[in-house]
Amino acid sequence: MKKLESLEQFEQLTQEERVIFLFTADWCPDCRVIEPFLPTLETEFAEYEFISVDRDEFIDLCSQLDIFGIPSFVAFGEGTEKGRLVSKNRKTKEEIEEFINSLT
Repeated sequence: MKKLESLEQFEQLTQEERVIFLFTADWCPDCRVIEPFLPTLETEFAEYEFISVDRDEFIDLCSQLDIFGIPSFVAFGEGTEKGRLVSKNRKTKEEIEEFINSLT
């Protein structure tokens, strides 16, 4: 999964057809729980580009997007937010798949 490098890159990526941002942090235990199945999700949903966003590096962006819990997912398409799975709760693979399926 690619990592977000800059706010400019974020703005460019939101204009693409299908992109999902995963907000995470190195210190987040619930983020580590989902790591093993992230490659499977990327393969299952290959029509989406997945981008990892380090919450600590982009705290202002997280505030702007109301990301107050991690791991969280926000989907964009052609400049518009298409959906979000944002909470402080641990997410299961099934919950994430259900979220992505709801985007279509």
